Amino acid sequence: MIQNITSFIKTRTALAVGFLFATSSLIFGIWVAAIPGIKSRMHFSDGSLGLSLLLSPLGAITGMLLSTRVFSKVPVGKWMVGGYIAMGCIMIAQINSANRIMFWTCLYCYGLISFLNGVSSNATVNLLEKKHDRLYMSTCHGMYSLGGAVSAGIAALLFLIHIPPGIQIMLVVLFISTVILSNRANLLSNTEIIHSRSQVKLPSLTILGISFICMVSFMAEGCVADWSAIYFKEVLHAPKAMLSLGYAGFSVAMTFGRLNGDTLITKLGSKNMVIYGALLAASGFLVVVTAYQPFIAIIGYIMIGLGSCTIVPILFRASANIPGVTTVEGFAMVTTGGLVGFLTGPSVIGFISEHAGLSKGLSLLILMCSLSAYVAYKNPFITNKKNIQEAPIAYDEQLY
Repeated sequence: MIQNITSFIKTRTALAVGFLFATSSLIFGIWVAAIPGIKSRMHFSDGSLGLSLLLSPLGAITGMLLSTRVFSKVPVGKWMVGGYIAMGCIMIAQINSANRIMFWTCLYCYGLISFLNGVSSNATVNLLEKKHDRLYMSTCHGMYSLGGAVSAGIAALLFLIHIPPGIQIMLVVLFISTVILSNRANLLSNTEIIHSRSQVKLPSLTILGISFICMVSFMAEGCVADWSAIYFKEVLHAPKAMLSLGYAGFSVAMTFGRLNGDTLITKLGSKNMVIYGALLAASGFLVVVTAYQPFIAIIGYIMIGLGSCTIVPILFRASANIPGVTTVEGFAMVTTGGLVGFLTGPSVIGFISEHAGLSKGLSLLILMCSLSAYVAYKNPFITNKKNIQEAPIAYDEQLY
């Protein structure tokens, strides 16, 4: 792992993009800890909060529709500099929303900007992998997980000294903006136009299979992010200082797995990593919903993190190398399902929780993760070979 990280750090352009991955989770970790307070302040029930969270996937879908236009005109580096700073400003307004209308507007805008940011950063990593002839995707996603762990720790510490989430997010965004602007030369060096405005293609069933796995993985991550603090507070009756530790355990496990991910994928194979990872994540959710105290639930969240750690990097790399489509189209087709899962999953859990309890809502993830393992086993685009192009499959292939 040390050798992998050292090589990554020495590639300044890759490190600058990796920091953007960390930026997303630094912001999101503060949001996770702020959710219980927002729910109480705005008098949301589990169901109404879940319904409100649907606005973010609506924004993401809008971002998907705009992505081909945006990235056929705006160089990817220029978007990354502006897009990630804009995302932080939106989150400041979201956490400090004065009323529900402001909150709903911010949720929609956050989903839109987050999707476009995801396209730009992941497409850039794919270009850098080809340019430098080495893997960066899992390490960059490890930076995302590292940011989540750090922000969860920051939130817990600042809660102990009575600094509210509204101030926390301002401090974090100020730090992030300063680092992005100081590294703008490395980001702006990515001058590629990553979409040619070619005709948009409908995904085949094989690609939809990858999108489904991505949806489940993002759904699991979204539910850990949006519901773990509430689960600790309302089901396990944990003290305030522990509310973010479930997400922290998940993020630490994700970070460790992803920073070792490129090496593990090479040794064990992509298909094996996805199948067994999904089954481990399902087992982790089983531990969480049967836990009777916070420390046991934290172990479950760690299992979820270890199981999920390499799934998304594998799927994103596959999406960027689908025969017959551009990087933006492939990313959009595969990750649309992922972002919908990330942002609608918590809403679905909220509706189930409203009628049957939060433990039963989270139990849905046990089934979904198990099903995604089966889909991965049957999907020919996910292979143990080092390069999917070694076993090319026609774009319109209809097999899972």
